[in-house]
Amino acid sequence: MSVKIHVSGGVKEAVEATVPTLVDDLVASSITGQDPALWGPDAEAEASKRLGFTEAVSVSRPLVEEIVELREKLQALGVDHIVLAGMGGSSLAPEVITRTAGVELTVLDSTAPGQVEAALADRLATSALVVSSKSGSTVETDSQRRVYEKAWRDAGIDPKDRIIVVTDPGSPLEASAKEAGYRVFLADPNVGGRYSALTAFGLVPSGLAGADIGELLDEAEAIELYLATDDEDNPGLILGAAIAGTKPLKNKLGIVSDGTHIVGFADWAEQLIAESTGKIGRGLLPVVLDVHSPELGENLPDLQVVRLVREADQFHLLPQNRHDGEILMSGSLGGLILTWEYGVAVAGRLLGINPFDQPDVESAKVATRGLLDAQPEPEARAFTAGGIEVRGTASVVTGVDTVSAAIAALLAQTPVDGYVAIQAYVDRLALPQLAELRDAIAAKIDRPVTFGWGPRFLHSTGQFHKGGPAIGVFLQITENAAADLAVPDRPFTFGQLIQAQAAGDASVLEQHGRPVLRLNLTDPAADVTSLFDSLT
Repeated sequence: MSVKIHVSGGVKEAVEATVPTLVDDLVASSITGQDPALWGPDAEAEASKRLGFTEAVSVSRPLVEEIVELREKLQALGVDHIVLAGMGGSSLAPEVITRTAGVELTVLDSTAPGQVEAALADRLATSALVVSSKSGSTVETDSQRRVYEKAWRDAGIDPKDRIIVVTDPGSPLEASAKEAGYRVFLADPNVGGRYSALTAFGLVPSGLAGADIGELLDEAEAIELYLATDDEDNPGLILGAAIAGTKPLKNKLGIVSDGTHIVGFADWAEQLIAESTGKIGRGLLPVVLDVHSPELGENLPDLQVVRLVREADQFHLLPQNRHDGEILMSGSLGGLILTWEYGVAVAGRLLGINPFDQPDVESAKVATRGLLDAQPEPEARAFTAGGIEVRGTASVVTGVDTVSAAIAALLAQTPVDGYVAIQAYVDRLALPQLAELRDAIAAKIDRPVTFGWGPRFLHSTGQFHKGGPAIGVFLQITENAAADLAVPDRPFTFGQLIQAQAAGDASVLEQHGRPVLRLNLTDPAADVTSLFDSLT
């Protein structure tokens, strides 16, 4: 079997108690047979058009030759650099595929003007852009496409030779792309975005960048029969039971890369888990960790560790290699992708939720559109300290006058079973050090801490933040960009768009009763030092 999973301790007990019932209920074969009734009557309509991931390998096979031919055509035109404009599953799957394959793909999943400018400045004359949007109306990808079109026209390059579109049949993007003369790949409409890694959304940008997508499909095909079989050794059933069957439920999943050859798998799994399970007050919160993360030494009762290793079924004799109570997994990238898609679908059944909808994602989009249309004055700040403008929920910012005190007030509201979410709506190429806030705050609070770059995380953990258990507190970081960038033929700039996305999401979180602290860096390069100083 190309995917291996090892469990011990309490999680092994959960697997042994849960998997036999899943086998008796024919859950594995029913998923493969695309039975939408598995998740109850309320989920049936959505599930009936979202189970195509089970046959993605066979459906996607014909794409391989088409993608390779297009790659060769682009190379003949002098194109040696692929840029991907996509969000959520449309960007995270190609990112892990290409990073693992060791080929270059520039993933543009940000609306930070500096980050968009940096992409435009990087080999524009020899670049091609893949625009990926299932709905065809994603504001981020639409804006990115527009700015690339203008840049190429200004450079005397016909965008028809450089833009490739991946979308669903019948989407607005299909129509506009064909009218513009772009090459269009239509994805299987019966696969949800976060389950689309083995469809055109994952394969087109990865293959054009040079990844061996035929091998990726071979890897997934090698595990298909095992995942479809109603057997207690089925890794999809074991995984689903392990992450959603513990009693009491360990509803935070710490995902650690520890010896695996796969690069960035936790980031892809994060959006699959959070967006699939975080709803109606339930869910599993994925927390991307490394081997030195503070949470691993805190023995948190509600944290289930999933460790991605080189060989899950070996090296358990010495105590330091046993990782008692953890889930150890190993395997090929294609095999693990398909196993996790099955496992999360199984987890949805165990949790009593629909793993294929995302009812709370739209609320942040609506709030963003409202702010872009109205263009209101910025919300009054509570105070400014060291160049950092402070705003937030009244219970967080009332009675404090330093950033340190405001952060302490936010963290003090974390429930005993809660978590902290850090959301950085900034140019991550210019401020990569902000990611270090995660470990710094985790060490202070002894609770799981997530970190997300905005607006990327809105298409990932954003669903859990609003639809999952009301146990999170939120630290949002924004910036005054040094320079802005217009979105061609739109009444807003990239700077206005990312600020509206941040403010819109914060307002929706507050409407859901979540504590929010918003820190705006007026001079990002200088203020980031003050921000870290406030944690000491």
